[in-house]
Amino acid sequence: MKITQRRFFIALIFSLLFSGFAQQITKFGVVDTAKVYNAYFRNSAPVRNYEKKKSEFQEEINKYTAELQSLQSKKVDYEKAGNDAQAQKTQAEITKKTDFLVEYTNAKNIELESMQKSLQSSDAFYKKLYDTLAKIAESGGYSMILSLQQANAILWYSSSVDITEQVIAELGL
Repeated sequence: MKITQRRFFIALIFSLLFSGFAQQITKFGVVDTAKVYNAYFRNSAPVRNYEKKKSEFQEEINKYTAELQSLQSKKVDYEKAGNDAQAQKTQAEITKKTDFLVEYTNAKNIELESMQKSLQSSDAFYKKLYDTLAKIAESGGYSMILSLQQANAILWYSSSVDITEQVIAELGL
């Protein structure tokens, strides 16, 4: 009988200790907001427009890159033939077109980034995202939901992890 009482007592202490520690465990979740965003807007007209522009810009870049490769090949042929004047002329054209391509690519990337930021700043989307995060977090017992994309970005947190009032009280403020 003593062994059974001892086991019961140890089990009771263990369960009390464990339940005390369980209350201290904070459950975090992370969200890939870019993936959520893409899934949410996948079929919207603004996203289709963005994807179309992105594709068009890439086609143009590919076209200019092919031109540069062709010119580079011509330059090599001129050099092999000993036609240094034509090789230098071609090199000047390559340099000019390379500079243009770099500027074009930078400008188009800025344009695409601007379009993407505009799409991502949709208030309706973020309200729905926040409401969904709160629902999932509360039902799943999460204390905090973090973003994978942004360092230190807290998307949602439970008021149970907010110790602001305790800090103010402890500071005597």
